[in-house]
Amino acid sequence: MKFFYQVLILAALGGLAAGCSRGNAAKGAPTAPVLTAQASVTNVPVLVDPAPVGHVMPISTVTIRPQIGGVISTVEFSEGQEVKKGDLLFTIDPRPAQAALVQAQASLQRDAAQLENARIQFNREQKLFDTKLVSQDEYDTSRAAFDALKGTVAADRAAITNAELNLEYTRIRSPVDGRTGAIQFREGNVVKSPDDVLLMINQIHPIYVAFAIAERFLPEIQKQMRDHVLTVKAGYEGMVGEPVAGELTFVDNAVDMTTGTILLKATFPNAEDKLWPGQFVTISIQLDELKDAVVVPAQAVQTGQNGEMAYVVKPDMKVESRKLKTGITFGGLTVISSGVKAGETVVTDGQLRLAPGVLVSDKSESATNATRSATNAP
Repeated sequence: MKFFYQVLILAALGGLAAGCSRGNAAKGAPTAPVLTAQASVTNVPVLVDPAPVGHVMPISTVTIRPQIGGVISTVEFSEGQEVKKGDLLFTIDPRPAQAALVQAQASLQRDAAQLENARIQFNREQKLFDTKLVSQDEYDTSRAAFDALKGTVAADRAAITNAELNLEYTRIRSPVDGRTGAIQFREGNVVKSPDDVLLMINQIHPIYVAFAIAERFLPEIQKQMRDHVLTVKAGYEGMVGEPVAGELTFVDNAVDMTTGTILLKATFPNAEDKLWPGQFVTISIQLDELKDAVVVPAQAVQTGQNGEMAYVVKPDMKVESRKLKTGITFGGLTVISSGVKAGETVVTDGQLRLAPGVLVSDKSESATNATRSATNAP
């Protein structure tokens, strides 16, 4: 009988312990820690995707060659210097050209004197011929000598013009605004016209960026260009500041049949020299803008058995699975066409531990509260 009472007491104690355990489990049900974010409404640009890679190229490249041969006497600039149209670059020894000009001027003076004498002689012969005092043959000889000297004087004047031009060619000036490259010949070198290349000048204000896009974007680009100027942005790894903005200025007249792409060019002012010839850049072209689009962080969108989905946190901190219709992704945000409304909370990290109905705790909120407590602490 005593044993029976002992068993009864033990059973009662066991039931009490089990009840307490169930009560504690109900009070402190385990939760899955997650990071969350709210769906929001914003304007999202529609870009050419994937972003094309562009090649920076100068608006124009000028090859500087001598137009007369000779010895370079001075170099008037430094390598890599910015030059303006008309700036003096090289001077070729002008003395041979000056001597040729003086010689041409002397020849003109001599032949002009002979022409004047031939004119006087012809006038005299003409009067005598009119009075029948000289023969036709003498008259024709005098006229031919006069005409020949007129041609000689004209040739002398042309020789002077050529000599003046050659003298001007001894001073080589920049034909464009641009930046100089490496100097190929320096003072004392003998250069030959027109074979030797003295210098290359690239015009980089403004500057081109050439790139290719898939032909499927061509109709939309043509449509946008009819309505307004299409903005193009170019950037690269390590660029200081924001990507530089330019305008789409050229669409090639044919699609490349081997690649299915079409060549475009954008023009950039390049006032800060952020773009350099030969550089490769990433291009961003905005084709349109989605107004008041519902967006969530891209990491909230998961791929399930039935397609794309996201876990939405309900007010009771339990999650439910929502099937999504998504649009484009820009700046880490994905456009949601249906499945999530603005203001709803979605899980952005910790989805592997979740299933519909699971209770969650928001680590992002806890981290924020902890930071606030640390900031407000004395």
